[in-house]
Amino acid sequence: MLALEEAQERVFSLVSTMGSETIPVEESQGRYLVNDLLAVRTQPPANLSAMDGYAIGFADETKGPWTLVGESRAGTPYGGVVNSGEAVRISTGAHVPAGADRILIQENVEANGPDITCAQDYPAQGRHIRFAGFDFAAGDMVLPDGTAMGSAQIALAITAGHATVTVAKCPIVAVLDSGDELVADPANCGPHQIPASNGAMIAALVRSLGCKVIRLGPVPDDRYALAEALVKAEGADFLVTTGGASVGNHDLMQPALEQWGANLDFWKVAMKPGKPVMVGKRGDQMIFGLPGNPVSSYVTAFLFVLPALRKAMNAAAPLPRMALIPAGETLPGIGSRREFLRAIWDGQSVKPGDSQDSSALRALATANCLVHRPAHAAEVLAGEPVPVFLLENG
Repeated sequence: MLALEEAQERVFSLVSTMGSETIPVEESQGRYLVNDLLAVRTQPPANLSAMDGYAIGFADETKGPWTLVGESRAGTPYGGVVNSGEAVRISTGAHVPAGADRILIQENVEANGPDITCAQDYPAQGRHIRFAGFDFAAGDMVLPDGTAMGSAQIALAITAGHATVTVAKCPIVAVLDSGDELVADPANCGPHQIPASNGAMIAALVRSLGCKVIRLGPVPDDRYALAEALVKAEGADFLVTTGGASVGNHDLMQPALEQWGANLDFWKVAMKPGKPVMVGKRGDQMIFGLPGNPVSSYVTAFLFVLPALRKAMNAAAPLPRMALIPAGETLPGIGSRREFLRAIWDGQSVKPGDSQDSSALRALATANCLVHRPAHAAEVLAGEPVPVFLLENG
């Protein structure tokens, strides 16, 4: 069995980056940049006021008085020069007029008709001014290759002068669930059957990255039915199957994939849940065979499928982020296989859920994180930090 890190490295070695496309920057949420993004304008484009108040001149190291000679508003700058003994009323974001080098904020001013004086806190040179280019200058690299585009990144790209950005295309992912016990209609399920939920769960995870999903199944444990379903997956960039990934008499996914022409790279990882996970390729198509137990399917998708999709989409950091959070209770030592405990983080500490059974969907749905317990990890006392994956960043 492979260690998790080795398995993830082998997955990444198989992943090919998707082609690129140029899209409106406002539509780039969740996508990953291809190439560094350079600013085509300077921000701020001129010296701007950081406060509402009065722009005063270079030579006036006094408390006034100054005579008000005009106003500079955001979008409507004062066109003249501020001379000694003069002040210009100025608003936040407005251009600092020529001849001025500091802003006297309005709270510190006393007015007497057209004249003003400084009542307190005379500003030093440059005070309350945002100087031209302090954020970035034209030609600066503002977002590196592989950046995940979020709301702040979209705003930065627009401010840097871009109406469009070049991002990696989203993969098309076929999701196939299999098993004789599965039925598609959860409202029409016999006592010997269970609703087919894994495919919907994996599809939802995949769609969270913006990928298009082809839903296949549920398919019974039958080689002919599996072969027919696999043909429908041939146009996808990724194929993710759930169920039939082990070695029992009715676990037919591995031979079906091999007969279809897939070359499996590995199919066992030293982890719990999720040991029987298959990874391989068929031509350029990535293939993941996930276990049928729903928690095992979720955890392996979180640790392998989503990172692989991010890698294909040119993510600079495709793996989920890990945080150290205090344990809310004592956690026992771990054996030779690392474990991922469904847990609840309450903002202060993490506590494992009531059930760690790999079929317990309610415990999974209640959890908001996975506590990572490395192989042979020693006991952790309440209050000591443990590594945790927050599921919201999966």
